[in-house]
This record gives sequence, structure tokens and C-alpha cells, in this order.
Amino acid sequence: MPLQYTLAQLAETLGAELRGDGQKTIFGLATLQDATIDQLSFLANAHYRKQLEHTQAGAMLLSSGDAADYSGNCLVVADPYLAYAKLSHYFDRTPKQPVGIHPSAVIAESALIDSTACIGPGVVIEEHAVVAADVVIGAQCFIGARSSIAEGGRLLPRVTLYHDVTVGARVVIQSGAVIGGEGFGFANHQGVWHKIAQIGGVTIGNDVEIGANTTIDRGALSDTLIGNGVKLDNQIQIAHNVQIGDHTAIAACVGISGSAKIGRNCMLAGGVGLVGHIEICDGVFITGMTMVTHSISEPGAYSSGTAMQPAADWKKNAVRFRQLDGLAKRVRTLEKHSQK
Repeated sequence: MPLQYTLAQLAETLGAELRGDGQKTIFGLATLQDATIDQLSFLANAHYRKQLEHTQAGAMLLSSGDAADYSGNCLVVADPYLAYAKLSHYFDRTPKQPVGIHPSAVIAESALIDSTACIGPGVVIEEHAVVAADVVIGAQCFIGARSSIAEGGRLLPRVTLYHDVTVGARVVIQSGAVIGGEGFGFANHQGVWHKIAQIGGVTIGNDVEIGANTTIDRGALSDTLIGNGVKLDNQIQIAHNVQIGDHTAIAACVGISGSAKIGRNCMLAGGVGLVGHIEICDGVFITGMTMVTHSISEPGAYSSGTAMQPAADWKKNAVRFRQLDGLAKRVRTLEKHSQK
């Protein structure tokens, strides 16, 4: 049965100002370009304001400024994007997993599973693991010995938690993520690499989200630490003993080397790389593809690398870049001569 709400119901949910037909029925959400007369759309970026004139949406989420000249049905809110985020859950069609343990699951006798948990097909849960109330564990997940998942957690299919991983409340982990794998630790003796046992674990705070195929390595001695409210995109590599502060967000394909510490409320854009054993203070924004080679002690935005340009121009500039050291020496020599 389709999900549907009247505009009046949605306005009450958001605490929004309703302008237009409160009995208008909304069956879903869509972009300005694709919305139909039965759908609700939103304008959160001035770049798309021109599309507002031509959208077929049955109603809009708008700020008071954008709503002033709009004649159609709308819900006026302070932050249309935040309002869209809240309403998206009302139209979410993700299938619900039934409460209980699937017959094909393999669960150790010493594991503690709350009666309200949902354990899917082919799940393996090892000795002394703990699964709290309202946790959902998707098909073919693996929960290692002594690991725990606090209330309201949700693991999508094929998530792997190694042993001694602690997951906080309401954590969402997407498919293919591996938490607690062995860190990259080796000692070199006379050209031969000797493996170091990784005897720490991983501790993940509350309200964390971890994207598909992201990996978080266990600590060598102490735990790798992920703070409360951290948001991790897909295909991120977090090495052993990394610490990430509360409410930091990290985009796809970031690589963080061992023992790096990232502060609170930071943002790392796609493809950023961090060397090991450095510290990033609170409130830092690092732009895409930046290579961070030393600690950052002042909040703000940081970048490295060069922006895209036509290949022919890039090749010319690459040649000039190799000449910079020589050019700098010539400039210093000219400065010395000019001061005589």
C-alpha cells in the first residue's frame, strides 16, 4: 500500500507554515525536475531556483524568502533541506526485518541476544557476544567473540565485526563494512617483516553511520576510537589506533594512517589522505584529494594539490613546477644584486 500524507499532516509534523490546500495528498518525494503533482519537492540550493518556475511538484518545501513569490502549495520552513531529511523517513520503503532469530543463524550458547532483536538468515554470532534491544542484524553478518551492539543498532547484510568490537546505540553499518580487522603492523629485522599481533579492539560511539565497504582496523594495543555522531561514507580506510572526534563527517575514499587523531566537528572531503601520528584539531575542513602530511592546530579550511585544467595546460604547468627550485634560486640571486 502506498505511503501517503496530507499537506496538513506534514505541516504539523514539521511545525511548518502551510500555504495552499491542506487536504492535498502527497505520495512521495522527488527533485524539482522530476516531481509530479502527487509529490513533494524542496528548494535548498539557489542554483536550482530557476527550476521552481517549471516544476510539476504538487507542493514544495520552501524558505520564507523563496515562498514569497510562489503561488503553489508549499510548506514554509527555516531549513528546507533539514525538513526534507525529516520527511524522507516517512516515505522510506526499506523492508522491515521480523523480530526473532532466523532458523539458519548460528549463535553461540554464551551469546546474549535480546528478545526484541532481529537476527537474519545465515548470521553467525560467536561466544559472549551481546546484542541489545531492537538491534537488526542483516543476512550473513558475522559478530565476533565478545563484541557488543547497543540498542537500536542496524547492520545491513554481510557486515563483519571481528572480536572485541564495541558498537554504541543506534549505529548503522552498511553492507560489506569490516570492523576490527587486523591493523597493518609489522617489525622489520634485516629486511624481513615480522607480524605484530593486534591486541586492541575498536570502540564506536552512539549515533554513528558507517558506509558500505568501509574498514576500521583494530588497535595494536589500545582501541581504535570512533566518537559519537560520526558519519563515515563508503570505502574509507581507517587504520589502527586512529581516533575520530564527535560529529566529524568523512566522505568516500579517504585513507587515514595509523595513530592519527582527528578532532570534533571536522569534515574531510572525498579522497583525502592523512599520514600517521598527526593530530587535527576541532573544526577543520579538508577539501577533496588533499594530502595531509603534518598536524593542524588551527580551525579552518585546508587544501593541497592542483585543480583540474585541460591536459595540455597541465603538462606545461607540470614542467614549470619542476623548474620552481631553480627559479627561486635565480630570484634570490637577483634580489641580492638589486640590493647592492
